[in-house]
Amino acid sequence: MNGFGFLGLRLAQGVRTGDFPPAEAALPERFRGRPVLDAARCDDGCADCVSREPSRVLTLGADGRVRVDTGAALFAPEEAEACPALAFTRDYRLASTTREGLVSPDGTVQLARALDRASRRLFGRALRLRSVSAGSCNGCEAELVALGNVVFDLARFGVQFVASPRHADGIVITGTVNANMRQALLDTWEAVPEPRIAIAVGACAIDGGPFRGSPAVRGLPQGFKVDLWIPGCPPHPLTIMDGLLRLLGRIEQGESP
Repeated sequence: MNGFGFLGLRLAQGVRTGDFPPAEAALPERFRGRPVLDAARCDDGCADCVSREPSRVLTLGADGRVRVDTGAALFAPEEAEACPALAFTRDYRLASTTREGLVSPDGTVQLARALDRASRRLFGRALRLRSVSAGSCNGCEAELVALGNVVFDLARFGVQFVASPRHADGIVITGTVNANMRQALLDTWEAVPEPRIAIAVGACAIDGGPFRGSPAVRGLPQGFKVDLWIPGCPPHPLTIMDGLLRLLGRIEQGESP
C-alpha cells in the first residue's frame, strides 16, 4: 500500500479515539464491573458466603454485617458463584480517594474526590507519573500501556508516564509489593520531588490480590499515604482514566449508583 492508499484508509476509519466520559461505554461482553450485594437474598445475611468466597470481596464488619470490599475483589465469576446475592454490574467507575471508600454493605463506592485547589493548579494540566511494578503478573501494566493507545489516549488530558521518578509528579504502584520490590518502591518514591502523589492500581497493590497470604507479599509500607485507590484484576483502562480525572477535578465527585 502506497502513502496515498494508507492516507485514504485512515480517513475512512475516522476518529478512533473515544469520548470520555463516554455516553455509553463500549465494554466487552465478559466485562465485570462494580460488585453489588443484596444481603436480603441470603437467610443469614450472607454470613456463610464469606467463608466460601475465593477472595476477600465479602468480609464481616465489626457489627457482624457482611460488607463488600471492592478493593479486594478479583472480579472473577467464582466470586459470584460462591454467593447467590453477589453480582457484578457493568459500572466501570470504581476508584476512591480512600481505602475505606471501597468498602460498604451493598457495594457502593465513594468515588474519588478532587485534590485540593493548590494541587489541582499544580498537577491539573500536566501530570507526569512513574510506574512501579512491585511484584505483578503484568496484567495491570498491560492496561496502563493501553492508556497510551489511540482509543483511550490518556495524554490528551495532560497525563503521561515518564521513565525517571525525578521527572515525575507521582508514582503508580502495581503488584503485591513483594519482599524484593519493597525497598525499590521506597527508593523510587523518595526520588520523586515534593509535592507528589501515589496511586495504587489493582487488587494486588490494594489488598494482595490472589497472592494474599503468601510470605513473599509485603503490601504497601505502613503509613504510606495513597491518594487514589483503583480496584480491578486488572482494572479496565476506563476505570483508571475515570479515577485519574476525578482526582484532577475533571469529573465531578460522587457516589456510585
